[in-house]
Amino acid sequence: MWAIIKKEFRTYFLSPIGYVFIGSFLLMSSFFFYLEVYLSGSLEYSYLFYYTTELLTFTIAILTMGMFAGERKNGTETLLLTSSRSITSIVLGKFLAAVAVIIITEIFSLIYYAILCFFAGGIVNLPETIATLIGFLLVTMSYISFGMFISSLTENQIIAGIATIVLLLVSWFIPDLSSSLEILSPIIEFQKFPGGLIPIKETITLLSQSAMYILFTIIVMQRRKNLK
Repeated sequence: MWAIIKKEFRTYFLSPIGYVFIGSFLLMSSFFFYLEVYLSGSLEYSYLFYYTTELLTFTIAILTMGMFAGERKNGTETLLLTSSRSITSIVLGKFLAAVAVIIITEIFSLIYYAILCFFAGGIVNLPETIATLIGFLLVTMSYISFGMFISSLTENQIIAGIATIVLLLVSWFIPDLSSSLEILSPIIEFQKFPGGLIPIKETITLLSQSAMYILFTIIVMQRRKNLK
């Protein structure tokens, strides 16, 4: 699996994908940092993630749309499926490589927290910051696993990207139908993290969403392998 992680991680940065994702995230963060923190005089670093998490719905497809659809389009899927590596290790390797890009993105985003601490003259809102970063990572893992699952269903990267965006947008409004459906909306589950605590229920829900879509992807790819 480690070989898959390294291969996929290199792919993100040997192509524009990784740079575009990180750059677009930092650009959005800079915009909201200026509006919500600088102009308002706030010291709440977590404010950045209220908005960037919503916009992540549109940018996560950059990382996920080519995970399997790209392999299929380029004709490398057969080579991948007939290799000695298990389907589980392939899927997890691709997933963890994308998560590594998110972790790098979060590390870069700490520059805004450093700016806040500099002007505040000390560490500010550390518990809220840690909880927000953990919550952001968890919701992004859910998004990545979902986008990866969609990518496993088609050979067209554009279709995979659009379907990921549209269905993640739909998940915003699912709780409006019934409060019991909040479990299907990652962005709703994230909203308690910026309060400074790491809620157990929401953490389990987000991890369960990731595990569920990873399992779905493994099932899809295993069926494709059996048909080869």
